[in-house]
Amino acid sequence: MNKTYNGFLFILLLTVSCTCYAQQKRVLLDSWFNDEHMKDASGKMISYHYKWEEKDNNGFSIFGDAFKSNGAVINTLYEAPSPTNLSKADIYIIVDPDTKKESPDPKYIFPHDVKVIADWVKHGGVLLLMANDSANVELKHFNTLSEKFGIHFNDDLRNHVKDDRHFREGAFTINGDNPVLKTAKKIFMKDICSLTLHSPAYAALKDGDAVIIAIAHYGKGTVIAVGDPWLYNEYTNGRLTSDFENDKAANDLAGWLIRQVPGK
Repeated sequence: MNKTYNGFLFILLLTVSCTCYAQQKRVLLDSWFNDEHMKDASGKMISYHYKWEEKDNNGFSIFGDAFKSNGAVINTLYEAPSPTNLSKADIYIIVDPDTKKESPDPKYIFPHDVKVIADWVKHGGVLLLMANDSANVELKHFNTLSEKFGIHFNDDLRNHVKDDRHFREGAFTINGDNPVLKTAKKIFMKDICSLTLHSPAYAALKDGDAVIIAIAHYGKGTVIAVGDPWLYNEYTNGRLTSDFENDKAANDLAGWLIRQVPGK
């Protein structure tokens, strides 16, 4: 091969490589508002609960793998959201903000945080909000953020499962026209809160009259909210009976979030 051809080939490969990298969507998981700690085997205090790196039942490692299998890269934000650090994300996920029961120094969502996050969404950010039942999540301040997009997390408890072996108490059947869950037909979600909606939000999953998952379009961006962090490892790792498809739901949601990023 001559030098001219080799040079052309190098430039072509570099262009393809840079293009593929540029197309990777960046997923940022909050570890500021949800920042529980525990001692590891060595006695060191570590952050835990709904973390990418956690492979036990508490973790989000399987959900993280769903993003990676859809071509995204995942990272964690250990500080308060700002225009600078959110500029490095296409998708931002806030899960189960801490109560005083869960953290001696909970980081509440204040008006400044709401403005920063809402401005980021307005300019094309994709935001996933995952709450919990009211006994296990800080809803008062979380709602100041979600209500910016017409979504209110209710102070209630739905799909209470008394015995974790009785999965049917937490079952949802997914209709074929669901805008988010395209392959999962039956999912498990227990001890959740419902949602009350105002414009521009609309329901993506309902249980009778109760809204369980909602979507809102805000400026160039998109927000999706659900009343539970239901895709953690305990319910995506095969522990459920085979008729439940939370693993497929994790992949469905990850793919849907990626497709909402402008330009995708």
